[in-house]
Amino acid sequence: MITANPAEYRDALPEGGRLMGLDVGTKTIGVALCDSQWTIATAAELVRRGKFAADLEKLRRIAEAQQVRGLVVGLPLNLDGSESPRTQSVRAFARNLAPLGLPLLLWDERWSTQAVTRTLIDADASRARRADLVDKIAAAYILQGALDALTMG
Repeated sequence: MITANPAEYRDALPEGGRLMGLDVGTKTIGVALCDSQWTIATAAELVRRGKFAADLEKLRRIAEAQQVRGLVVGLPLNLDGSESPRTQSVRAFARNLAPLGLPLLLWDERWSTQAVTRTLIDADASRARRADLVDKIAAAYILQGALDALTMG
């Protein structure tokens, strides 16, 4: 199941459990995880993209090791909410995650990378350090936004 509706997604996960957030880039996939009570998202790791089958296997290993029950994938919309070729690419990536057998929530990520980059600049992180961190932290930002929506209603 793929949805952009938090209530529908929550209903697909009646027993809760850990969720994995993904910030899908062209070169990397930022991965974040949350606790089973859906309170806090934490940056977990950065997957360097290669062939999709290898990427899927890396994500499968993480999901199994962490007992993940659902996925949250950041959807890169344009600032006006419209879709771009990048949005379509991420939608296709999300559809291709079906073999994992996990419910998937598409989450508006319009402001995530900018917010995380600003935070890292404010923290005086070097440009090289920011490059290493931004996708993982953006995944946590995306996942936290989804957790907040899931637990409010």
